[in-house]
Amino acid sequence: MTTLWKRFKYAFEADLHNVFDKKEQKNPIAMLNQYIREAEKQTEKTGTWIERQSQLKMQLEKELQEAQEMLVKRTSQLELARQTDESELIEFAQAEVSAYTNRTDVLQASISRTTDELFGLEQKYEEMKHKVKDMKVRQLQLMGKENVTRAHHQMDRMLQPESSNNAEKRLVAFEEMEQYIDRLGQRIEKEHDVSSMERRLEQLEKKEQSIPEIV
Repeated sequence: MTTLWKRFKYAFEADLHNVFDKKEQKNPIAMLNQYIREAEKQTEKTGTWIERQSQLKMQLEKELQEAQEMLVKRTSQLELARQTDESELIEFAQAEVSAYTNRTDVLQASISRTTDELFGLEQKYEEMKHKVKDMKVRQLQLMGKENVTRAHHQMDRMLQPESSNNAEKRLVAFEEMEQYIDRLGQRIEKEHDVSSMERRLEQLEKKEQSIPEIV
């Protein structure tokens, strides 16, 4: 049963990786965006852990301060008890001094270890933030390349239709567009010529009308 479950697990993971690979090939920018968002979430979560660790360190330091203060107090009380030669007070004070001494030692060791761990976490946290920032810079670079590629592709379709996909159809469309422009230009020129002729005829009529009739 365990072997069967492992096979199913590995098959599922392989299928999942295959899906992600296909998505990345289809839209690498979208996959990069998703990866960056996940990295940002993990970095933010790590920052929360570091903040909690820092608070725990502060709490340990508070406990240490209280233990040290009580140790000084009980040590002073032990000296007074010895001066009075009261065995019960001496025994109680000695137990208190021993307890606070042990607690102080434990807290100091714990704080030292926590400080080292916190420093290591903060170093890795800063490294994570740099990695995310580097990925964002890389994201902008890839988006710029993608934009330039799309722009070149669009311009090439217009400037060099013969090199595009469906070249034959695009050439026909391009030629039809050129023919339309030629026909439109010819019509405008023709209308201009007609208008020019009409103006000349009108001027001729006005000139003829201006000549006095000889009786």
